[in-house]
Amino acid sequence: METTLANPVSLTPGAIKELTRLMQADGFDKSQVLRIGVKGGGCSGMSYILGFDKPEEGDHAFDIAGIPCVMKRAHELYLAGMEIDWQDGLNNRGFTFRNPNASATCGCGTSFAV
Repeated sequence: METTLANPVSLTPGAIKELTRLMQADGFDKSQVLRIGVKGGGCSGMSYILGFDKPEEGDHAFDIAGIPCVMKRAHELYLAGMEIDWQDGLNNRGFTFRNPNASATCGCGTSFAV
């Protein structure tokens, strides 16, 4: 796992607050870090990965506001410059993704094309 100071993605204050809350919950496995990535699928061709996982060999490790994060190097091509936000409103609740590399997105906001 390679650690760098450059962050390929950013988190809004709302996302940082929610992720910190999740990491401080009883039973959270402190050996896990936030994994950010992509996978094939979804109505636009690719879907976002956002969840807690153990670091793997070859991961790009970085820290955002005290939140340890990892990403596969190959995923940076699709995610560089992306902003992750947390929405907690009446109609929408969850993480949202603002990806400058996406040429199209679907209505659910979790699938995109490049």
